[in-house]
Amino acid sequence: MSELAPILGGTWLVLDDSPDGNPGAQTYISITNAREVFWRNQWSPDSHSKPTALRLPVTYFSTSFEPELRVPQANMCGPNSTTTIVNIVNRYRPNVKPFQDIYKDIHQNPELSRQEQRTAGVATAHLRSLDFSVYDGIGGYGVVGVFENGPGPTVLLRAELDALPILEKRGLPYASEKKMVDTDGEEKPVMHACGHDIHIAALMGVASLLEAARGGGARAMVEDGLYNIVPLPDVVLGQHVVKNKVGTLQIGPGYALAGERTFKVTIYGRGGHLSSPQECIDPVVIACAVVMRLQTIVSREIDPQETAVVTCGSFHAGYSPNAIPDQAQLTVDAAGAVEDPTIEEIEHVPPLYNDAGTVRPLKEQFDALLGGDAIQPMVPDMASDDFSILAPDGIRYAYWTLGSTPLDVWDGYESEGRLNELPDTHSPLFAPALEPTLRIGIDTLATAALTFLRLRDSE
Repeated sequence: MSELAPILGGTWLVLDDSPDGNPGAQTYISITNAREVFWRNQWSPDSHSKPTALRLPVTYFSTSFEPELRVPQANMCGPNSTTTIVNIVNRYRPNVKPFQDIYKDIHQNPELSRQEQRTAGVATAHLRSLDFSVYDGIGGYGVVGVFENGPGPTVLLRAELDALPILEKRGLPYASEKKMVDTDGEEKPVMHACGHDIHIAALMGVASLLEAARGGGARAMVEDGLYNIVPLPDVVLGQHVVKNKVGTLQIGPGYALAGERTFKVTIYGRGGHLSSPQECIDPVVIACAVVMRLQTIVSREIDPQETAVVTCGSFHAGYSPNAIPDQAQLTVDAAGAVEDPTIEEIEHVPPLYNDAGTVRPLKEQFDALLGGDAIQPMVPDMASDDFSILAPDGIRYAYWTLGSTPLDVWDGYESEGRLNELPDTHSPLFAPALEPTLRIGIDTLATAALTFLRLRDSE
């Protein structure tokens, strides 16, 4: 019979990242696959206060994997059976109450992308309390936590920390009333409208669970030398809350999320007094025409067998009600007027394609943890996530979603045939059920990590 403690070994990596663009601070946990790993980084001697060479002893879980693919094969018998992993999660699950409090604190004190200093500090303090080795300042407010224990593969778990410039309207007792000056210099309301507060609280809970069982934008962090600091992972795992019914989990192989390219377009005109439009070239009128024209791209220029979404997410022009401005800015595509428009790509996120071989054992474990009725197919979504950037070529990954809409709310909308009207992520009315979403988030992420880590039998 296997002894459950000590069972876990590995190097845990937790990173809080603030890349350019919407994806903001992120937190990762990873477990690595060598007794001693040597990293040579390309930073200057004073960059991040790190030497040009860094040697850390790291140990992790013993398991077999395909080196050429750098992915551990899940051991679905013996110590890693579904029963064993469920027992481990149930035995070592931390008291959820402190993480509920952390969630409420983070929700009430959100921070915009590239400004998550306080939030990163909350995560960092928790990691240090668990005896993680912590490195910060990666890609902005990026933080890496390294947790050493036993031989085995590297598993990286991720959560994001940034909030959105949205005015919260749900009226929760812990609702955000915060405002921050964004990178464009404008003060904006701030809200955790995408569930990142649950993601980070759940990941902190997972860190506690796995530490007890022993007995963190992605692009900016990778470009800033992330894998020069921490071992390259063998498998990358992540989850995201969505508006589906609470208690459900969506996972499946193949395309899960769309790729995304975002452009900032500046249309130039000739400004003047509103009473003399004949002497001006109004960029607002031109920009409005562009927005309308964009709506025909999908219906008239994209093959009906393909899928695309084109959206104008922001529109800014002028400051005075009695003046015609000389330019307008959109975050899409445009045509020229006085001079050709400037088109600047401000974000590029690749599609997210779940590896079938990684999804298969995860689904078996999730079935055992939550019950088969709770596991649903993951329908491809036109949303995007920079998660896959964390998995360089040859490294497999899997991503799943967790339902978070309270049962009574879901049932009410469903009985009225209005499920399409449920507040979704990025809505000012989005309010996931704190429980059982947080507990399930801790359990599923811990289960995912354990799926790819060989647990040791007692001697």
